[in-house]
Amino acid sequence: MAENDTVVTEFILMALQLSAGLQMGLFFVFLVLYFVTVGGNLGMIVLIQRDLRLQTPMYFFLRHLSFLDICYSSVIVPQLLETLGTRKMAITYERCATQFFFFTLCASTECFLLAVMAYDRYMAVCNPLFYATAMTPQTCLGLVAGAYAGAMVNAVIRTGCTFSISFCKSNHVDFFFCDLPPLLKLACSETKPRERLIYLLAFLVITTSISVILISYFFIIHAILKIRTAGGKAKTFSTCVSHMTAVALFFGTLMFIYLKGNMGTSLGEDKIVSVFYTVVIPMLNPMIYSLRNKEVKEALKKTLNRIKVSQVQ
Repeated sequence: MAENDTVVTEFILMALQLSAGLQMGLFFVFLVLYFVTVGGNLGMIVLIQRDLRLQTPMYFFLRHLSFLDICYSSVIVPQLLETLGTRKMAITYERCATQFFFFTLCASTECFLLAVMAYDRYMAVCNPLFYATAMTPQTCLGLVAGAYAGAMVNAVIRTGCTFSISFCKSNHVDFFFCDLPPLLKLACSETKPRERLIYLLAFLVITTSISVILISYFFIIHAILKIRTAGGKAKTFSTCVSHMTAVALFFGTLMFIYLKGNMGTSLGEDKIVSVFYTVVIPMLNPMIYSLRNKEVKEALKKTLNRIKVSQVQ
């Protein structure tokens, strides 16, 4: 327990105080999930890079989403595995701040990138004749760069506000990584002005992204309803299903954590939801985009056939 005049130099991640057997079991579960996440997303990146049919704006953005999911998971899971494997629950103040910064950067970038992907689908469905001229490689690169730049600003301000707070109530964090709600519970200085700014930024990032997504899909659905044939409607709608699924999973869990504010809600619920969006969703995204996407499945079959032929030879 840190006293009021003691400077906190490390935090203790208390959420993983479990029996040795349970900790080891969870270690192997999260290790497998992490390997599947990295392997699946890395495979998606390589597949898109190597297949000429996937050299389109949609897959350019998907490649960046896969890269983000690797980074997103890697910010959290290695620390989690270290804690479970060694039972060392202490994390230095600097490492905690670094984890917090990169976690915010990855999450914010993913919000903006999902919005960019919705805009790309809007252009493809609603303005197909102008799609090639509008979504040029330079435009796509600029949109991705804008997503990273906006996320960087949010991450810098959010991290600065959070770690300028005085932590003196305790250095025991009732969570499995350095996240905002459990850190705020340790503050002994006035946090309301900083909290307002932090949650305002989260609100702006999430609502701006969701607004772009909703407006894009409003026009997409409107365009689909104008298609006369049922087959044409189904084919056009199928190009958006994977993205809509990824959006629902990611923003649903993110809003549960960050738009409800620090209102004394159960950290137990937060832990379960946080595991879902930091560990499970990055693993699911490659599956969502491959299982629901005909072009990706065909590219995967083509690659596997090449491997089989090369092994036979």
